[in-house]
Amino acid sequence: MRLFRTLAAAVAVCATVALSSAALPSAAKADALQNVLSAGKLRVGVLLDAAPWGFKDAKGEAAGLDIDLAKLMAADMGVKLDLVQVTGANRIPSLLANKVDVLIAAAGATPERAQQVTFSQPYAAVNLGVYGPKAMATATDPAELKGHSIGVAKGSTLDIWLTDNAPGAKLVRFEDTPGAIAAYLAGQVETFAENSAIALKVSEDNPGKDVELKFLIRQSPAHVAVRHGEQDMVNWINTFLFYNRLNGKLSALQMKWFKEKQTLPQM
Repeated sequence: MRLFRTLAAAVAVCATVALSSAALPSAAKADALQNVLSAGKLRVGVLLDAAPWGFKDAKGEAAGLDIDLAKLMAADMGVKLDLVQVTGANRIPSLLANKVDVLIAAAGATPERAQQVTFSQPYAAVNLGVYGPKAMATATDPAELKGHSIGVAKGSTLDIWLTDNAPGAKLVRFEDTPGAIAAYLAGQVETFAENSAIALKVSEDNPGKDVELKFLIRQSPAHVAVRHGEQDMVNWINTFLFYNRLNGKLSALQMKWFKEKQTLPQM
């Protein structure tokens, strides 16, 4: 009987140790929101080569819808803002490598990307399309793009969509959006594929160049992205977006930078 009690006590001790050890990873798990609040600084990954989402103005300072949203987010969170420049290609890797806390970088949500990061509700919406000169006929079917050269950022959502749906088009791939636009402005490609906000900025900056929508692909909302498992951060961001939709600040940013008002879809 004494031996039984001794063994039972030993089992209980082992179980307690095991439970304590199992709880350690959970207790030690990092929480992005609490880390930001504790540090008093929010690191936001932004694009600075995709006007009007994010770019450098005449004074060399960061400007654009994403920049203004990042400033508003840090202000509502009560912390300082640290803008970290990313590119279209390295924005998600930068987030996964913990170089930034969140991404506000004109990111569209796709099932493939959602395997890597978690997306918030949308904060803005634009239209994806192919833009070109007035002389070119407007297409209503991707098959009508056959034979037309289209400048596009390599690996982008537009590149993938056109590859899959407009095989007859002559896609000319560039490293980034500015490269595709520069090629169009120089007459090296007949059209370029981008979103309506960027096309509007190209038109405003180059009044002597035709920039008309030649084929509408679809609406494309933009989302804030965070690392998987950071549910507290996602909840806070969604609350932040909801609050600023109600008070009109999100609509004001859309009008300021995109010159149009849109109803945002819900995920």
